Amino acid sequence: MFDAMLFPTDGSDGADAALDFVLDVAAAHGSTVHVVSVADTSRSAVEQQSDVVGVLEDNARRVVKAAARRARDRGVAVETAVERGDPHRVVCDYAVSAGVDVVVMPTRGRRGLERFLLGSTTERVVRRSDVPVLTVQPDDGADYPFETVLVATDGSGCADAAAERGVAVADAEDAALHLVSVVDMASLGADMRSDVAVSSLEERAEAVLDECAADASDAGVEPAATEVVFGTSIHRAILQYVEDNDVDLLVVGTHGRTGFDRYVLGSVAEYLVRTSPVPVLTVRAPED
Repeated sequence: MFDAMLFPTDGSDGADAALDFVLDVAAAHGSTVHVVSVADTSRSAVEQQSDVVGVLEDNARRVVKAAARRARDRGVAVETAVERGDPHRVVCDYAVSAGVDVVVMPTRGRRGLERFLLGSTTERVVRRSDVPVLTVQPDDGADYPFETVLVATDGSGCADAAAERGVAVADAEDAALHLVSVVDMASLGADMRSDVAVSSLEERAEAVLDECAADASDAGVEPAATEVVFGTSIHRAILQYVEDNDVDLLVVGTHGRTGFDRYVLGSVAEYLVRTSPVPVLTVRAPED
């Protein structure tokens, strides 16, 4: 899962903080880290000014050189690249062409309103990347190694893909695997919260968890916990579980890959990426 990691960086404080986390993971797994910086030439006016492009590329070279030096100081194998273009498109394309296992990117800081905002490049990469994306809140730091991995699942295709990755991470990290499915009480409406309706949703959630747990066992990972939780807000219920169980990594699926869904995160995944106090690994379902 962590043999090859892509770390796009612009040299910002948030990126520098996230690099520490990336190097911790890479050092533990003997990973190769691909450090990429993109000279943003997505605006046509910039493309037409060679002197401006030159300045952008010079800055990108300084950024990757500094990051590579830090990696080598840690004994981490590193490959560097300076690209030009639209940053999120370059990152997504590079991730596929280089065959990396995961893209690691910081979100913005968590102070004030920025707590709820992703950097524009990070947001677009999370929405469009065919490779799993691991987002890190730079102000909170990230605990490593991962001792507890939580997979939140609803039985959808993207959730199944996320569960497979989550199991692989738990196996690689020798971490406790927790599986959770949330019964969304708000979806029933005020007049539909009968015992029969709630019981039906609970049974479905339990069936999803049973199947997920069986798949994990087949992969050699016995879940430490499986739990159906109830709430009027799915993302809040998941975050509460994260807090109550000292989770170190949260794994969730995004929407599908076709049509408009390719560009839109599910509201649950989006909120979790924006607000989770722990790293979030988002996984897109493979295209049929």
